Amino acid sequence: MTVSRPKAIFLMGPTASGKTALALALHKRLPVELISVDSALIYRGMDIGTAKPTAAELAQAPHRLLNILDPAETWSAADFCRAAREEMAEITQSGRIPLLVGGTMLYYKALLEGLSPLPSADPDVRERIERMADEKGWESLHRQLCEIDPVAGRRIHPNDPQRLSRALEVFFISGNTLTELTKTAGEVLPYDVYQFAIAPASREQLHQRIALRFEQMLASGFEEEARALFARGDLHTDLPSIRCVGYRQMWSYFAGEIDYNEMVYRGICATRQLAKRQVTWLRGWSNVHWLDSDQPVLARDAVLQVLSAKHG
Repeated sequence: MTVSRPKAIFLMGPTASGKTALALALHKRLPVELISVDSALIYRGMDIGTAKPTAAELAQAPHRLLNILDPAETWSAADFCRAAREEMAEITQSGRIPLLVGGTMLYYKALLEGLSPLPSADPDVRERIERMADEKGWESLHRQLCEIDPVAGRRIHPNDPQRLSRALEVFFISGNTLTELTKTAGEVLPYDVYQFAIAPASREQLHQRIALRFEQMLASGFEEEARALFARGDLHTDLPSIRCVGYRQMWSYFAGEIDYNEMVYRGICATRQLAKRQVTWLRGWSNVHWLDSDQPVLARDAVLQVLSAKHG
């Protein structure tokens, strides 16, 4: 006799695609509880600039893994996986279905496939890589990575020093490439996962939604929110929280490096780049049902139909 595994729903998509609205609509129709899959929404006091669900929305459908850290703290994919598995087990035990909603694709991948046994960060090795970058430039280090690990070299952009540094660090510490180590997947998620991705039909529509939402954030007090964080004095752009799109550009504005209009322009451009990366991840994803942002009722009904067809 085959024991059926518990169900889980992944609701993925680029930023500004309507994930929260769809999750709320599904919450009304299905016995689900929501878990946030977002590396920005975990931070307290970062509400407007992260497009966090409103108090009214959260009252209607509470999200787990929201507002759990101070912006000065850090949170890894491993931290997320551990916490998400605990929340999913709790929801399942209560007889309900976990609905994971958000746009941090690395978190979904780590949860679905397990984490590979990568070595911990080594400050001395990182410092050595930083010195090499100062002397030779990141382009030179990217060429070095391409020789060591061609697969990671193709995947990691020369202008992404954080991931470039990590790939080299892994090799210098372990003697194994990032690609070799990530082939050793960890524990697979013990759920029947129904995966959905919501996005506008065209890139132009997504760009319009992003620009409109950024303007709405500014009108809702994003600058004041960011200024309050900036005034703390202990938050800086090396922290994951302040590297979030929008906040990083605000920091440059507050520091006098750019003016207001440049901050808005860069914030929208950075959000577009984030959305592009998210869509690229999803295009390579298997077993995903695509939904149209501009047809929210049809998107909701499509999810219900897939779920009923598979277990009805």
